[in-house]
Parts: sequence; C-alpha cells; structure tokens
Amino acid sequence: MNRPTTAVLAALDALLCVAIGVGIPLVMLTILWAAQFDLAVDWTAFWRASTDFWMLGNGVDLLITIDPQTAAQLGLEQAAVPFVIGIAPLGFALLTVVLGRRSGLRLGQSPYPVFGAVVGVVTVLVLAALVWQSAQSTTAAAPFWQAIVFVPALYALGAVAGAWSTLVRLQSPLAERLLRVTDVLSDEVRSLTALALRGGAIIATAMVAVGGLVVALLLVIHYSTVVSLYESLQSGIAGGAALTLGQIAFMPNLAVWAASWLLGPGFALGTGSSISPLGTQVGLIPSLPVFGALPQSSVLGYAALIVPVVIGLVVSAALRSRLNEPGEFSLRQAGRMLGAGVGMGIVAAAILALLAAVSGGELGPGRLADVGPNPGAVFVWALVIFAVTSSIGLIANGLRRRGSADTSASASASATTPSPAKARATEEPTTQARANGSQEKATEPR
Repeated sequence: MNRPTTAVLAALDALLCVAIGVGIPLVMLTILWAAQFDLAVDWTAFWRASTDFWMLGNGVDLLITIDPQTAAQLGLEQAAVPFVIGIAPLGFALLTVVLGRRSGLRLGQSPYPVFGAVVGVVTVLVLAALVWQSAQSTTAAAPFWQAIVFVPALYALGAVAGAWSTLVRLQSPLAERLLRVTDVLSDEVRSLTALALRGGAIIATAMVAVGGLVVALLLVIHYSTVVSLYESLQSGIAGGAALTLGQIAFMPNLAVWAASWLLGPGFALGTGSSISPLGTQVGLIPSLPVFGALPQSSVLGYAALIVPVVIGLVVSAALRSRLNEPGEFSLRQAGRMLGAGVGMGIVAAAILALLAAVSGGELGPGRLADVGPNPGAVFVWALVIFAVTSSIGLIANGLRRRGSADTSASASASATTPSPAKARATEEPTTQARANGSQEKATEPR
C-alpha cells in the first residue's frame, strides 16, 4: 500500500465518521419532519439541530439565545438571557473514538501509519469546520475553535489507540523504538507502574460497568414512571423516537453518574440539589422520561457503598501474581504492595474524576447550569476507597500465598521424612532378620 492509497483510505474513514455522527440524529429528525410536521417546516432547521447535537456530543459548547416570548411559553427560569449548554451526550464522543480506533487498526498494518493518521485527523478537522459553518443560526452558536479542536482530538485519540495496538501486536520497529524509552527505568519500577496503570484502569472500567447495570436496573424498576412521563409529553411516535435517541446518547453520562453515586459523592441535577446514597434532595428538573428512574433515599443506599470496596479488593487480589515476589513475605515486599495499591487508587481516581468532569456541565439556564458529579469529590472519595482496598487486597493475598507456600513446604517435608514410629517399624524387621541370620550360621555343621 503506497502513500496515496493510504491517504485516500484514511480520508474515507474520516468522512464516514463524520457522516455517521451527523446522520444518526438527522435521520430521526427528518422522520419527525415528515411525519409530525408534514414537510411544512424548513428542513434546514433540522439539519442545524442535528449538527448542533453532534458537535455538542463531541464536547463543543452551544450558546442558546431564545426570544422572550418563546422563553415565557417554555417556562424556563432565566431563559430570556442567553445561556450555555455545555453537557456533552457522551454517546457521540464514544462513537467518534470507536470509529477513529477502527481506522487506526487498519492504518497500523500499512507502511505509513503516522502519515495516514495525520491525513485522517486533518480530514475530520476540515469536515468539522464545514459542519460548523453550515450550523450557524441566531438561536444556537458554537465556538469555532472548539469545533476544530475537540472533534479532531477525539478522532485522533481513537486512531492513535488503534494504530498502537496493531503496531504492538505486529511487533513493528516503530513500536519497539517507542517502548525502548522505558528502558531507563528499572525492572521493579516498570512492574509497579504497569500494575498500577492496569489495576487502576480495570477498577475504573468496572465501576462504570456496574454503574451502567444500575441504570438499567433502575429503568426496569421505575418503568411505569418513565412511561407516564413519555405520555405526559405527548410527543407522538416520531417525537418519542427522537427523544429516545437523545436519551440513549446520554446513557454513558448516566453510567458515570451512577458510578459516582456508588462511590458516595453522587451527582447534582441543578444548583442546590444532591442525589447520593446518603440522601436525595431534588428540586424542579426537566421532564425527561429517563429522570423518572432516579434513585430514591432508602436504607439500601448505604449497602451500595460496599460495591467499590468489593471491586477494589477483587481486582487487587486478581493482579497480585503480577508482582512476582520470590522468597518470604517481608517488610520490603509489603512496602512495594502498598505503593502499588496507592498507585492503583490514584489511577482509578484520576480516570473517574476525568469522566465525571466530561459527563457533567450546563444543561440549561438558571439552576440547571450545575448538572453532574463534582470531579474533585469523586477524586477524593475514589482515591481513599481504592488506595486502601487495593493495598489491603495485595497485602492480604500475599500473606495468603505465603501461608499456602509454608503449608505445602511442611507437607512435602513430612512426606519425605519418616516418622519415629515408622522408622522403628522398618528397623525391627531388619534387626530380626540379622538375628535369624546369626542363628542359622551358628547351627550350621562345621
């Protein structure tokens, strides 16, 4: 594969990424335009709404300006003043990263992976600029610099991750040169750092996965409330489908919020509100059907706090064998395990705090400017919980392994060393045989 072919394929992957991202909301809004508005409204308004929603999902803020009459009809607090919507539906950001990684996996097999990745990122940048230009309106405005920075950055993140995994798997000289940078570190530092990074990433992933399961469980439990909210909106079939698509795009956000709820600090749905296992205090919130599944205050909320403790203990115990500690359990080994446990806690807390920061933001005017978890609180709670549980899990598992090794060694020694009774039992026939031999020699005729 030569350079022109690599460039064309990378550009097509970038075009496909942008087309899918914009096309998903555009298809639903076009159906809404045809079914509910009977083609009577200008279709370009739905195009701008789709591009705005796509850019918002990739981290681009939207400045919303509503005329006073419409603001009064909507009944939104302080809606007549221009406000910012900064909360990103992470489903679109995840889609951009996944499609970028898909392109990177193929580019890693080409002779020019860096060149192809650069072409793909530049193509996304150009397309994002064109989309931004076509979405300009007096109602919603996005900063140009965010559109040409955030969207290509997400695509580049996925492309680099995909290309790197392919290069490492194929043992490419480029990957070997980059990995050789870590040779300046000692084997002990490398092993501890690798364990901390791997363990922290697994813990953060497990927390978000359990958070997603909690969201699904709450939706099932509060199904009747969610359905009644759909019916109260009277959006019709097409409108309900478009509303459902928008809520699906927010599902990664809800999974992160549920993970923060399990940790303890919880999240907010407006200034002054708090939703956590320790208590729920919510004021007026938008009538989105998914908000009908919010967890309520109960005694079971305190039991949920044990989930991150169990995750930290299980992950640290599972990764204990990667330390490869030979010999007896010593204070030095305990110190290394303690350092690895603290490192796992720092990595997990940093990842969860970053996810908390990108999952929240401004959802509307007034008190809705504060929505989502507090990244600082998430970092502190996660650091304390996972640093302690990971250290305990590593040290306890090391002691258990040492105890098992001592028991095995004692059993082996007892198996190879005969007991006194057994030694006497084997010695008596020998002595008797010798006595019988002596008697036979004495009775022989001379």
